[in-house]
Amino acid sequence: MCKTEFPSEALYVCDQCLGPLEACYDYDAVRATLTRDALADRPRNLWRYRELLPVMGEPRTGLDSGFTPLVRAHRLAAELGVEELYIKDDSVNHPTLSYKDRVVPVAATRAVELGFKTFCCASTGNLGNSVAAHAARLGLTCYVFIPQSLEPGKIIGATVSGPHVVGIDGNYDDVNRLCTQVGDRYGWGFANINLRSYYAEGAKTCGFEI
Repeated sequence: MCKTEFPSEALYVCDQCLGPLEACYDYDAVRATLTRDALADRPRNLWRYRELLPVMGEPRTGLDSGFTPLVRAHRLAAELGVEELYIKDDSVNHPTLSYKDRVVPVAATRAVELGFKTFCCASTGNLGNSVAAHAARLGLTCYVFIPQSLEPGKIIGATVSGPHVVGIDGNYDDVNRLCTQVGDRYGWGFANINLRSYYAEGAKTCGFEI
């Protein structure tokens, strides 16, 4: 990592060292507002940790995402020979029943803040479902790019929200490369490409909840 700093825009790779870009925070400012008392009074969703998420203003979507149950797995613990074992159940996340509903709201909110009117992704299933749902909630045009050979059942959830689903002749890596070009050419926001630095930050809320 070369530690070069960039503005908070739709960038995801350093043009100096080609490393991935990561969000940075003013932790002194975070400590001043993110206290146990403050958390106790906040809604039980991923945005209760908003000081540690890379958005500038109020969240635009994901108000019912996160804060999923931690379930004790007694029999699995016994099988593995450990005293206590818990499973974080993100299969009940809202609205598309996967952990992608943690990461997509952060990218979608940032997409709106950056002025994108089209919100997209390269996907093989769960990500497409979540991107389509959150784009619909925000009134954004949505494109979900998938490998042409993808089983229909993996993307059928996305079609409920009315995105444009585009099948590409190739594997996921081929789809991802094409989407990089599409984002640059048309100025579209891609959750897992030019908005990836923001998208990735949503995953840590799972750890915060634990």
